[in-house]
Amino acid sequence: MSTPDSVGTARWIKSSYSSGEGECVEVACLPGAVAARDSKNPTGPTLLFSREDWAGFIRGVNADQFRP
Repeated sequence: MSTPDSVGTARWIKSSYSSGEGECVEVACLPGAVAARDSKNPTGPTLLFSREDWAGFIRGVNADQFRP
């Protein structure tokens, strides 16, 4: 699983769909996990997800399961 050091040295990426207005989520692939953070606050909280949970989330996004 990841450690605080792996989060601090991670390569963070934004979606190619990002509007460039600073309201983005960044993600990083870490050993055994995927991290997500607010791009406006890179030193703020980071959420860690198992790779399985992240894959399930992406499947849900692609299936449009999160629209109201």
